[in-house]
Amino acid sequence: MVELWVLVTLAAAFFQTLRFILHKLLSMGALSATGSTFARFAYAAPAAWVCVGGYLLTTGQGIPDLSLAFWGYAMMGALAQIFATICVVALFGRRNFAVGITFKKTEVILTALVGLIILGEAVSTGGWLAIFIGLGGVLLLSDMPAAGSKGLARIASPAVALGLASGLFFAFSAVGYRGASLQLASADPFVRSGVTLLCVTTSQALAMAIWLRLREPGQITAVWKARRRAALLGLTSMAGSLGWFTAFTLQTAAYVQALGQIELVLSLIASVLFFRETVTRRELGGIALLGVSIVVLVLLA
Repeated sequence: MVELWVLVTLAAAFFQTLRFILHKLLSMGALSATGSTFARFAYAAPAAWVCVGGYLLTTGQGIPDLSLAFWGYAMMGALAQIFATICVVALFGRRNFAVGITFKKTEVILTALVGLIILGEAVSTGGWLAIFIGLGGVLLLSDMPAAGSKGLARIASPAVALGLASGLFFAFSAVGYRGASLQLASADPFVRSGVTLLCVTTSQALAMAIWLRLREPGQITAVWKARRRAALLGLTSMAGSLGWFTAFTLQTAAYVQALGQIELVLSLIASVLFFRETVTRRELGGIALLGVSIVVLVLLA
């Protein structure tokens, strides 16, 4: 029988793919990259309150005690996620961004290392095997040899620095969220993940609202005007985040990140279906390696 963390991770990757499609559509309109990111948190927070609050009322459970350790891990994850997003947005502003995206995908290995250092969670031999096989698939899917420089110039570039920084921040974010959920005294994984999601998403929405008010006047109004599409973005974001948080509650963050690389395959499928783009043999090879890594992860990790 397939374990619960596998199912919720796959669901999270699916909803995240939908979210990024909506992000792209919104950023092509009146919203800046920061405004589009804010829309995600602003509309996800109320949906999370309704969803998680309804679950707590229905099951007769209360909010667990929120210790200082919980807030420490939660805020580490929240800030790291914001910084990671900023790095990705800056990455897209670079001409040779494809190489940086490749290095950003080192987040899986970085998550394993950060998880070991901060939470003391070791990765099994089978887990490392799955991670490295998956990384090979990611390299094939993400790298674009014709996109820019050659040789060492492909490594020593601002795009690579931004890619590595985003991967590192995403690693701290994943470990922070797992650490926060583990601090909550509840046997129900959905309570732990849901309460963590509420605290993190609300904090991110408030922080970004203050930033936009001070640094990008007019963007909050633009987010409100785009509320129909932005509300859908918030719902898919909430569903995806709840899936990730639940998976982090149930399983080591490195394993969740490794399985979550299936998102690349889903994005490629969406690209073919919606934008009529062709799939190269290199990309098919990357999909095959990712498929092998997922099988190894589920069976041996």
